[in-house]
Amino acid sequence: MRRQVKAPKVRRELVPGQSEALLKEMHLLTRDGDLNADALRKLKQVNHLVNLLTPALDDVLERFGAPVIVDCGAGKSYLGFILYELFLKARDKGVLLALEPRAELSAAATERATRLGFGRMRFQPAAIDAACVPPRVHLVTALHACDTATDDALALAVQHNADHVAVVPCCQAEVARQLQAAPHKDSAFDSLHAHPWHRREFGSHLTNVLRVLALEACGYKVTVTELVGFEHSLKNELILGKKIRATDAQARARLAALVAESGARPKLVRTLDLAPEPP
Repeated sequence: MRRQVKAPKVRRELVPGQSEALLKEMHLLTRDGDLNADALRKLKQVNHLVNLLTPALDDVLERFGAPVIVDCGAGKSYLGFILYELFLKARDKGVLLALEPRAELSAAATERATRLGFGRMRFQPAAIDAACVPPRVHLVTALHACDTATDDALALAVQHNADHVAVVPCCQAEVARQLQAAPHKDSAFDSLHAHPWHRREFGSHLTNVLRVLALEACGYKVTVTELVGFEHSLKNELILGKKIRATDAQARARLAALVAESGARPKLVRTLDLAPEPP
């Protein structure tokens, strides 16, 4: 049986400063203040990501007068509202921009932010790669942005010189298709993805390895870790990047070598032109 939490014990599941009123407003808590199993699963993911993002948020709020946080593929903006309540609400600075292509979700979030008085939340009904974003942003997040939307979030971070980026990828399918279409090279490498099941799983892993190398090539120090236990999400890999230098030639060379060997060229690599097609 999936775990549920009754109202008297809900406080144990929250992070410091998190209000039950906001969670009720977002329908993560029931009217009676309970957490059902689905809501608990969502809250576990969001709150753990919030904890892992705290050093980055503290950094940009301390160092910059008008930090811009961009939440990509925001959905119902659970993460955005929680970040705003915990980090921006009590301060006189900082803007949180939520990008969500489904206009109805963006409109509902706009109405909610207005009603709550969250005056520095902005919502844009646009795809990540088509959004109007300030030239300089400071932190980019994406929680379960599907397939190439994660690449778009990472590209946005690099192109707008974000100090920090954090993504939890979801449903990587592009590279698996590329592996299937790649001409057979009759190498031992091909055995890693000869079967459809392996191609899907290996393609997912390869996608994230290439994403990490791309970030490193663009000057980010990258940490890859588990977000939460697999009982809460099967899409569980968290990629954290912190900008520490302009570029890294060695990482770019490793990226180019892996692209050449694998035949995989995910959208992030193409968008940033990090491993050009051979002549």
